[in-house]
Amino acid sequence: MIAEIQAKLRNTTGTPFALVEGAIAMAQVKDRPTAMPAAFVLPLRDASSPNQRVSGMLQTTQADIGVVIIFENLSAPLGDPAVDELEAIKTWVREQLIGLVVGDCDPIEHIEGELVKARAGVVWWQETFGTSFLQEGQQ
Repeated sequence: MIAEIQAKLRNTTGTPFALVEGAIAMAQVKDRPTAMPAAFVLPLRDASSPNQRVSGMLQTTQADIGVVIIFENLSAPLGDPAVDELEAIKTWVREQLIGLVVGDCDPIEHIEGELVKARAGVVWWQETFGTSFLQEGQQ
């Protein structure tokens, strides 16, 4: 699922991102990524319901996915141009992902967005999306 979302953000015509990577690449970023704007797609949380069957196993799993957006606006750090750029990038990401169906998952929904940090003209923003899928196993 993560790879499919990365590909969607990376390969869609008009992508604002110079870099789209995952959790390992994000863990290596100290202050700023090597190219911006950047998006890092990572799994945030999986929560499964109790078994729904008497024999065998069937669980619904709710999965939260984060898209951490990092961009830089040196002309006016955290001023109106940065806010406008953030709104444009958030809107583009939401348009690409809301309703997207990946594999056997339910359509992706938007959950929330929040400021992670803003320092020295670099803004880190996280969009959180969710989906669910069934997991079937043996007894």
